[in-house]
Amino acid sequence: MTKKELISHIIQKKSFLSIGLDPDLDKIPSEFLQLENPILSFNKAIIDVTRDLCIAYKPNLAFYECFGSKGWEILEQTIQYIGKDHFVIADAKRGDIGNTSNRYAKAFFDNLNCDAITVTPYMGYDSIEPFLKWPQDKWTIVLALTSNSGANDFQKTPMSNGEYLFERVISQTMVWGSDERTMFVVGATQTASIAKIRKMAPNHFFLIPGVGAQGGNLEDVYLAAKNKDIGIIVNASRSIIYAHKQFPNLSFQEAVREATVDLQQQMYRLLKSSGFV
Repeated sequence: MTKKELISHIIQKKSFLSIGLDPDLDKIPSEFLQLENPILSFNKAIIDVTRDLCIAYKPNLAFYECFGSKGWEILEQTIQYIGKDHFVIADAKRGDIGNTSNRYAKAFFDNLNCDAITVTPYMGYDSIEPFLKWPQDKWTIVLALTSNSGANDFQKTPMSNGEYLFERVISQTMVWGSDERTMFVVGATQTASIAKIRKMAPNHFFLIPGVGAQGGNLEDVYLAAKNKDIGIIVNASRSIIYAHKQFPNLSFQEAVREATVDLQQQMYRLLKSSGFV
């Protein structure tokens, strides 16, 4: 999906929502545990009631790889079920020497046909460059500033010139890849830094996790991160896929739908207030 197509998709759906498909057998409703393939059935049930409300799905690879070859098969089936009308993000956080990254890119871009993959930039240019060789409709999403408390351990380390390490990552990565095919992961709980990052990268899309269960505020994030092209994809996982815990009087799919509609409507109002829709 090209940048132009992604923007059009957001405007059409009146939504910049990504849904994280992070299935946990300890948390999914017991009704699914009786089925032959609980995780795939769980994912399909979520997708069925959210297709018209979100623009992306983001499966986190850890929740599939932990089941070995069966988990990879479920991941493949899930992506096939999503189809071609949504932006599919492989939340894999890969990054290694060039030859290894090339194999990762082939796995996720060619074999799984994902639109994007998250990568860690710690090993530098030659660990990211292989992902950038793929066609223009494939995206490399670089971890910049994350929502977890451990982000302070390295990402906010001050450099000799006064900038933080995450700022060096952003400024350097912008040289390696254009805003047509690279994005940055910026955590929703890092609101104080989001506006600063937007000034550094005025034209890039941001993938912003952390709204919902992690405590990020959607309006604050939107106002700090939006640009002339909207420029943001906000991901919600637990607050949607486990919404049955918030709405015990609704069926599983009704609860998922309710939680997703609520977020999508908030996004619609924000987009409308900015004149995008």
